[in-house]
Amino acid sequence: MARSKARVYTCCALMLLCVVAVIVCIAVVVRRKNPKCPEGTYSTAAVAADSGRCSRIGRDILQQGGSAVDGAIAALLCTSLMNPQSMGIGGGSIFTVMDSSGKVTVINSRETVPGNFTPDLLKSCPKTFQLVAGSQWIGVPGEIRGYEQAHRLYGKLPWATLFQPSIQLAREGFPIPPVQGRYIRHIDTNQTQPLRKLFTDEKGNLLQTGDTVKFEKLADTLEMIAKHGADIFYTGKIAEDLIRDIQEAGGTLTAQDLAAYRATVTDAWAVPLGEYQMYIPPPPAGGILLSLILNVMKGYNLTPASLKGEQKTLAYHHLVEAFKFANGLKKHIRDPRFSSEEMAKKFTEDSFAKHIRSLISSSETHDPQYYNITPYLDSMGTTHVSVLADDGSAVSVTSTINHIFGSKVFSPSTGIILNNELSDFCGRVDNIFPGEQPPSSMAPAVLKSQSRTLVIGSTGGGMITTGISSALINHLWFGKSLKEAIAAPVVYVDSQNAVKFEGGFDKNVIEALKALGHKHENATHFYNVVNAVEREDGCICAVSDARKLGEAAGY
Repeated sequence: MARSKARVYTCCALMLLCVVAVIVCIAVVVRRKNPKCPEGTYSTAAVAADSGRCSRIGRDILQQGGSAVDGAIAALLCTSLMNPQSMGIGGGSIFTVMDSSGKVTVINSRETVPGNFTPDLLKSCPKTFQLVAGSQWIGVPGEIRGYEQAHRLYGKLPWATLFQPSIQLAREGFPIPPVQGRYIRHIDTNQTQPLRKLFTDEKGNLLQTGDTVKFEKLADTLEMIAKHGADIFYTGKIAEDLIRDIQEAGGTLTAQDLAAYRATVTDAWAVPLGEYQMYIPPPPAGGILLSLILNVMKGYNLTPASLKGEQKTLAYHHLVEAFKFANGLKKHIRDPRFSSEEMAKKFTEDSFAKHIRSLISSSETHDPQYYNITPYLDSMGTTHVSVLADDGSAVSVTSTINHIFGSKVFSPSTGIILNNELSDFCGRVDNIFPGEQPPSSMAPAVLKSQSRTLVIGSTGGGMITTGISSALINHLWFGKSLKEAIAAPVVYVDSQNAVKFEGGFDKNVIEALKALGHKHENATHFYNVVNAVEREDGCICAVSDARKLGEAAGY
């Protein structure tokens, strides 16, 4: 009897210990996921996309147990509806993905040159910047293959689940948001009737901000991809319809081009940046330009005091000079399958940044030849999504159809707007090859230190590296909050070596830089749009750039 009681007491004691252990574990999890974070920040996960609706769709996917990649894909599909002038499944993307162990991988699904293309295509490149329309500029779309590869490697929720919110949105329609409404006027031409029809009412009038727009044919296409997978886009019914529409518009893409497309998976390049390791995509992405600018600037030991008096002018003079040298390197960005990566790798090293700093004078500037700048075309467009999940994994992804509404070629059978990505070769190369990816300024980045994770990227074509580097310098070295760092007016150097200042930029600095000899021109628009998410001390700050009326979401 005594022995039985002892066993009962022992069992009760063990059960009590188990209950206590469970309570402790729950408390630890609660403390980890719900620290006392400042107002406006999040304790678990966050998404920063171009629009509040798309950020919320990405957040909802995370709350359903989705991975960072799942949230990013859902947010991108939404963005293809809310900002179809910037990106869509007729374009391409670059994912920089950090898994929960800290390993960082790049998935590149940028467009490629088709097997047949206009022989003298590069001779028809415009000499000055303009929106380049026409079927001859369409590259083989890689967007959906990129989603497929990212989901295969990192997805948690079923593939179809990621598509459902956008399918519903496209089919039911929604009020045209202000940014989309602003750009619809770019398609009001006789050369783009199918695209114009998409954005007109029953009376033939162009839709405006606030009007309801539906993408019903695109909803059908997304539904087929959700149900049957990416192959239906590249070798199935969608491929047949898409190629027929492109060829009817005068394009050269073939069924073989789509069937042969593959996304590439590589390790990210790591660049030391103070306490951080900055992970960037290799060429033909623009990561090496971003790393050069930041490596040059970190040698000046910038602090909040650098924004006072003459030190502020000097800091921005050095930054403008770094931008000019970065512009001189653009011609070295090329698909590694068609050129050597060795030289590009050297551009990310501290020794090269030190050499560039030795060429920068604190009292003068120089002609374009000094920076090895040769004529090239500025570009614009694109979207970016930054995601941080509760397990510490992160995604920085930039996607594009290139210029506003891409080639302006619309596929009526599929609802897809096609890219004009081949124009990115203009002024950069003397010849192109089938299967080659064009050079890009896209630089989705993840920065990791012992206590912080910062996921960041930008849109705006040639302004991408300007936007990211300016935000990082403002945040990491000038001591601004992430929101302040992104909102701060930027300076940009265009393809003609002219310095342009965003509205609100310090007028004293502008005059001082002009006095140093910098060629100054007024700019009507700035397209740099930075979306970033940062975790520090268990709390997450997420910022979607107000320049595109963005709004982040988290929990």
